[in-house]
Amino acid sequence: MIEVENVSLQFRLYKEKVDSIENVSLQFRLYKEKVDSIKEYVLKRAKRELEYENFWALKDISFDVKKGEAVGLVGKNGSGKSTMLKVIAGVIKPTFGEVRKQGSVAPMIELGAGFDFDLTARENIYLNGAILGYPKEMLREMEHEIIEFAELEKFADVPVKNFSSGMVTRLGFSIATIYKPDILIVDEILSVGDFRFQAKCEERIGSMLESGTTLLLVSHSTEQVRRICDKAVLINHGNMLLHGDVDEVCDMYTRL
Repeated sequence: MIEVENVSLQFRLYKEKVDSIENVSLQFRLYKEKVDSIKEYVLKRAKRELEYENFWALKDISFDVKKGEAVGLVGKNGSGKSTMLKVIAGVIKPTFGEVRKQGSVAPMIELGAGFDFDLTARENIYLNGAILGYPKEMLREMEHEIIEFAELEKFADVPVKNFSSGMVTRLGFSIATIYKPDILIVDEILSVGDFRFQAKCEERIGSMLESGTTLLLVSHSTEQVRRICDKAVLINHGNMLLHGDVDEVCDMYTRL
């Protein structure tokens, strides 16, 4: 069981100035025994019978992001890059440090996050759109375009629980990017689906970047990071090894 303790977070996206992530650290408690219920956890904790060790998932990470910039986060599995995105998105709060932001955020971190899998694709457009803060009127106007981009015309009224992971990804991406947010956060999802749809996603991201959207992208594909991003951050065992030119960072990552 994992517990996050003592947390506070802010991230500001400046229109002209540099964005900043300052000294972000995140500590988890890794419990040494299995707890099967909340009741058991509360009782054991009250009796101080829970043994745990502290684990630093992120350690004193700082880097800057400019408005309209595309920054890739690279690193091996378990390095902390996806955790860093969750901290930036506000899903997890850090133990120490600040992430300052201002503006709308469209996080695409987990497949199907915000979907009700018993509802149809069409119904989930309104549900997920509402979670992202999109006006219902706008969603109604863009409904056909969302379904068309996701290539789900024949499945618009089919419950999402019957979809493949690729179909869920296409729907989630189409909803999240129908409106240009200030910050788009993408974790690995561009690796799901066929190459043709990946190309469509990259083309749409390129258009969003041109209009001033800031992109934070996690991908295991250094080729994809090099194509899309201006800069990159290399994270290894929770530490930031390098932040800067995308080719320099990706070259260092391939040598690890």
